[in-house]
Amino acid sequence: MKKIIHRLRRQPEEVRRHILHIAIFAVAVIMILLWVYSLGKSLSNPDTQVKMQQDLQPFNTLKDNLVK
Repeated sequence: MKKIIHRLRRQPEEVRRHILHIAIFAVAVIMILLWVYSLGKSLSNPDTQVKMQQDLQPFNTLKDNLVK
């Protein structure tokens, strides 16, 4: 790891910035993929489905009153 850091420090600033941007983009993509994966698992949980239906019930009542 020390060799990699030392080699990066010897690079011109422009190259270091490009490496930084690529690293930040890669980490962001990994985090988004993990978030989407965990979101999909939590939304498919039956307990979550029931809670979502209960949370949406007031909006369904409001919609029914607006239609009439």
